[in-house]
Parts: sequence; C-alpha cells; structure tokens
Amino acid sequence: MGIKTLFRNIWRRISFPGSGEYWEQNYAGGGTSGEGSYGILARFKADFLNKFVSEEHIETLIEFGCGDGNQLAMASYPRYIGVDVSRSAVQMCARKFLDDPSKTFLTLAGYNGERAECALSLDVIYHLVEDPVFHEYMNRLFAAADRFVIVFSTNHDESYGPGVHVRHRRFTEWVSQNAKPWRLLEQVANPHKPAGADADRESSSPADFYIFRRD
Repeated sequence: MGIKTLFRNIWRRISFPGSGEYWEQNYAGGGTSGEGSYGILARFKADFLNKFVSEEHIETLIEFGCGDGNQLAMASYPRYIGVDVSRSAVQMCARKFLDDPSKTFLTLAGYNGERAECALSLDVIYHLVEDPVFHEYMNRLFAAADRFVIVFSTNHDESYGPGVHVRHRRFTEWVSQNAKPWRLLEQVANPHKPAGADADRESSSPADFYIFRRD
C-alpha cells in the first residue's frame, strides 16, 4: 500500500460519521440499499425467504435494516415489521407500501421491543463497523425472534472491506457465545459468489444465508 493510499484510508476512517449517520445521509441523499437488494441477488433472497416462510408456516416477521424496501417488494410475508436506523429509509418504505396494511415500519429510535416468529438481517451485519453498534444490533435481533433468526451475511473477520462502511465479522462466534438458546440450523450457500477480482458486484455477493432456531 502506497503512502498516499494509506493516508487516504486514514482520513476516510477519521471522517466517517458512524454507521447510523452514514446510512441516513445515504438515503436522504437519494441513495439505495445497494446492489444486493436489486437484480438476481434480490431475486435469490426473495425466493429463498418466501419458500422458507411458506414451508414453516411463519405468520409474523421483523427485519432489522429494511432499507429502501426494494428487497421487501419481492417478499410474500403475512405480517411484517421493518426497522431501520435511518429515518429517511423508514419514510421511503412507508410511502412505498402505503396501501399495504400488513406492513409496519419503525425507526430504530421508535422500536419498543416488538417481536415476531422470525427475525431477519439481510446484508446488514458487515456494515456495523463499530463494536458497540454490532453487539447492540445482535442482542436486539435475537431477542426479537420467537422461532427463527435468518441472517444473510459474510462470516469471516476482516477489519475493513472495500469501503469504510464495511467490516466483515465472524458473527456466528458471537451467536455461540451470547445467544445460548439458539443454534445454527443450516447454512445455505449463495450461488452468486464473486469469481475473482473482476467479479460483477451488481450480480455477486460473498454472503450466505444462516438460519438459526431457538432450542
């Protein structure tokens, strides 16, 4: 790494406003939830989740990190609560699903311990770069679920990813140490993994599905 790149990375980390403010700025400025919520990746996730919800007869779901709602638009959920740290994202979703009474949206500040049979975390964990934010998020995610927790994420430790807002974590270790009533039921491989450095980011992701069930 050259000296210019090193100082540029240091400056980016110093000027990083924090995970919550980063995403509020993103959505308020017209940004989206990213490539993973669009195209073939979104379709893959929606097909898997819709099938799981149907086969397990799940009636209620809660998602922490609902984003811009594009992924949700492909979902078939009986009742759904979407929670996001970004007020702009929540407002966006509320407008998009205004005529759908089966969906409710809350800011993280307005979340008051609501629960569901299944809690979802899709492409969120590797964006929680601060340790306290990560631990708080994980505690909330597992406390909100009665039967299942489904995570779509990477699962390896890496201090920083391709952007200052990315930090990969071996989150399953956190679960085994801090969520004792839960066990990993299944890991479902994502068929759209990146192949080499020139992989198309819009149609590939290094994340997999992890399904946890309460013992």
